[in-house]
Amino acid sequence: MSRSENLPEDGEEVEIHLRWSDQDSLGHVNNARVVTLVEEARIRWSGRHGESDLFPHGLVVASMNLDYLRPVYYTSSVMVRVGVQRIGTKSFVVRHIGFQDGAPVFDGSNVMVALAEDKLTPRPLNENERSWLSERLFRTKEAV
Repeated sequence: MSRSENLPEDGEEVEIHLRWSDQDSLGHVNNARVVTLVEEARIRWSGRHGESDLFPHGLVVASMNLDYLRPVYYTSSVMVRVGVQRIGTKSFVVRHIGFQDGAPVFDGSNVMVALAEDKLTPRPLNENERSWLSERLFRTKEAV
């Protein structure tokens, strides 16, 4: 089953408006600009809920995966569905599914790591952070 066949229907939506300069020579939004759209959606999503009150020493992206499902065009904005996919000991996974005109155009995830006071070393997630993340987990579909 491909990722596009198993898209969660919950999560929060963040609308991202495109810029003319996001396009490449083919008239598509450039693949590197899609990474920026994902980042923008994640930051807006987390900012809605006071993430800055958590993770006092910051977060870093440890890894990123992005599947391009269809070309993204400048013609309309992109709606990005954002939620937490998994919570680990020192990290969590944020999933981002982009839609344009109702069709999925990209599906990606970032592994986010909480930093210790030195802003270099990973540290375990505390209970408040785990609770905050748990409230934002994508629900899995029940098997029929």
